[in-house]
Amino acid sequence: MGFHLWSLAGLGRHGDQMEAAVTASRIAVSDGSGAIFAPLAMGGAGGLRATGLPPERLARWLDGMSSAILKAMRTLDDIESWTWRAENSMEQLSGRTPVALRKVFTEWPLVSAPMAEAMTGASRAAVQRNLAWMEASALICEVTGQGRYRMWKATG
Repeated sequence: MGFHLWSLAGLGRHGDQMEAAVTASRIAVSDGSGAIFAPLAMGGAGGLRATGLPPERLARWLDGMSSAILKAMRTLDDIESWTWRAENSMEQLSGRTPVALRKVFTEWPLVSAPMAEAMTGASRAAVQRNLAWMEASALICEVTGQGRYRMWKATG
């Protein structure tokens, strides 16, 4: 709610929401032992609307948070299911690149070949060979439709 109170308090420049978001985040975690994450944007824009009376805004925020948490939990379930499927499909492959690539795809929604190369420490040839195998095995799919700047995502 601190995010919405920022402009009402006359702090910052008009329309400058980044400072409000950063400040609200810092205040939220100041008493905690670690970062607190609320996937509010995953629930749609309803929880972020700053119109209406405070009870209406709080109700929208709570509904948005509930939807976002359910979506985040479904996403985590999908990642867990994909990981199990990928482990079973890739057990025949040798080397460290398949395991490292599988880890990259569980941590990132979109992966490029240079990103995979940097994160796995594998050669470009090894990464491209394994990406091609994973794509042929329907574990990942290319989403950009580009020849040069290709990005892949885990299939669900």
